[in-house]
Amino acid sequence: MAKETKKKQEPVLANNDANNYNAETITVLKGLEAVRRRPAMYIGDVGTRGLHHLIYEVVDNSIDEALAGFCTKIEVTINKNGSVTVLDNGRGIPTDIHPTEKKSALEVVMTILHAGGKFDKQTYKVSGGLHGVGVSVVNALSEYLEVEVYRDGQIFYQKYERGNPLAPVKVIGKSKSTGTKITFSPDPLIFKNRSFKFATINERMRELAYLNRNITIIVKDARTDEQEVFHFKGGLIEFVQYVDEKRPSIHGKPIYISGEKDETPVEVAFQYNEGYNENIFSYVNNINTHEGGSHLVGFKTALTRTLNNYAQKNGLIKSDKIQLTGDDFREGLTAIISVKVKEPQFEGQTKTKLGNSETKSIVESIVGEQLSTYLEENPSVAKKIIEKCVRAAEAREAARKQRDLIRNRNSLLDASNLPGKLADCSINDPEHCEIYIVEGDSAGGSAKQGRDRRFQAILPLKGKILNVEKSRLNKILENEEVKALFTAIGGGIGENFNPEKVRYGKIILMADADVDGSHIRTLLLTLFFRYMRELIEMGRVYIAQPPLYKIKKGKKEIYAYDDDELNEILKRFKSESSNTEEDEEMEEQESGVKKNGVIISRFKGLGEMNPEQLWETTMNPETRTILQVLIENAVEADKTFSMLMGDEVAPRREFIEKNAKYVRNLDV
Repeated sequence: MAKETKKKQEPVLANNDANNYNAETITVLKGLEAVRRRPAMYIGDVGTRGLHHLIYEVVDNSIDEALAGFCTKIEVTINKNGSVTVLDNGRGIPTDIHPTEKKSALEVVMTILHAGGKFDKQTYKVSGGLHGVGVSVVNALSEYLEVEVYRDGQIFYQKYERGNPLAPVKVIGKSKSTGTKITFSPDPLIFKNRSFKFATINERMRELAYLNRNITIIVKDARTDEQEVFHFKGGLIEFVQYVDEKRPSIHGKPIYISGEKDETPVEVAFQYNEGYNENIFSYVNNINTHEGGSHLVGFKTALTRTLNNYAQKNGLIKSDKIQLTGDDFREGLTAIISVKVKEPQFEGQTKTKLGNSETKSIVESIVGEQLSTYLEENPSVAKKIIEKCVRAAEAREAARKQRDLIRNRNSLLDASNLPGKLADCSINDPEHCEIYIVEGDSAGGSAKQGRDRRFQAILPLKGKILNVEKSRLNKILENEEVKALFTAIGGGIGENFNPEKVRYGKIILMADADVDGSHIRTLLLTLFFRYMRELIEMGRVYIAQPPLYKIKKGKKEIYAYDDDELNEILKRFKSESSNTEEDEEMEEQESGVKKNGVIISRFKGLGEMNPEQLWETTMNPETRTILQVLIENAVEADKTFSMLMGDEVAPRREFIEKNAKYVRNLDV
């Protein structure tokens, strides 16, 4: 999660010299200067996500060596000083003199954008990097970077500062092994937070190990002596089992399909579980294609056609009234699709949607042929899958009227059909509107009185909404609270969700800072993740941060949002005190007493705050703090929601026991 940042509007200045457009006005950024000037263009952002992307860019080089058949082991180490080292046993980056650049090929790779072995399609038939900029970008954004290359019986070395080599490549020793070792430290001038997260790195390395079954990836944290080793002989089969760890399969082992056509290798593993959600994760050259693309379309088409043909052929659909659709064949489906494409063409909002049209027919052909054979050879499994799909179709038909009502744009935008409990805002432009989803009628009443009616809408929810993880769509849409939420937000639901029809630019969840409030937030986040995920991916879902305490001394009132902030305020008051007696009084107040000039009030719920307090602390854009909900890893997010809200009790108990020590401000 990320805190909301407030940006000041820069004044637009008229250009009095608009006609002076000549050669002198053209700026040429040399070397890696462009990367340092606009880092977000190359790594997405300069926050936590961009910081960790530096590691992934270096690791991608090692993965490319593995795809070419020359690397079997990768080590990623967070060093004690905060730097990171990536070591592989590949061939080692070439160090001989480049024919046109007239310097070591190693220096060329490390200092020139779009330089490497990924472009001739001979050295690497496929490669993982999205832009082909890779390690040179990491070099540009590092305070320092050191590289050691082990090849030709020698150890070659070069060091750089902010992308600039300090000296030519030199030999520093001998080596019988081959490989590349890169150590870098992110530049503090670029990254405010330079602390790498062991768990975040683990998630991506685990994913890569599943996708590349022949690789062993070791992740070490020298700061804490933690270590993880990832090696999965089962590849995608184990990946599916990992994703569905909290959701039992209805047919045992996952179905595995692999093949190659037109030099495009295809791997697919999938299974059906007892749940109701569709979980498909697709990859192209190890890149998670969050927005899908032609390979995903090919899989879905083949799955629907093959299962439907089998069901019709074997008389497994008993009623003439039931017509199975693609949605029915994907209820409770968990699938991993991995393809390797020579020249991937990415498109979409985040450049993670595969556009190669030929890949659709390749995937469709391979999956269709092999799945048809599997079903014929495993009739008992086929029957279980079709029976589940038929039940899904029956539930879908029951939900059709509710779905149509929510999907209908005219009814959503017609104020007469909006929920009666919704206090809407007067502005119609979604980008300037926000809605607070508020726990309880009491807090909802205060929020309605305290809000800015121009751009803030309030939707109070009564009690805890339905747990959508355990319910089919027809039951979900029968729930009045969920229906009110869908209708107020607009945009539809599930696969038919259209973010362009959403009525608000920000959706803010506001619940009490206690156990019940946490449960309600989790229920709401599960609903958004399962049926309106695009809103989270677009960064439009937030969590309000109401204060826990009000500290009053004389006419001064200060709010504290946690115990640490409360203690800081009390210490500040204490330092302002001049005599010993007052110091002793302050120590008593720190221990919990309300008296002698300082009054500490703890808010047990939002309902205890009056409209003015709620506005001042939690709703005023100028003073509030709200957390932006982000998905760093869709696979891990899926597992977490399944664990927290699913039927399996044991994993949830284990999670609570493991993380109980981190709980603060528990109010039961």
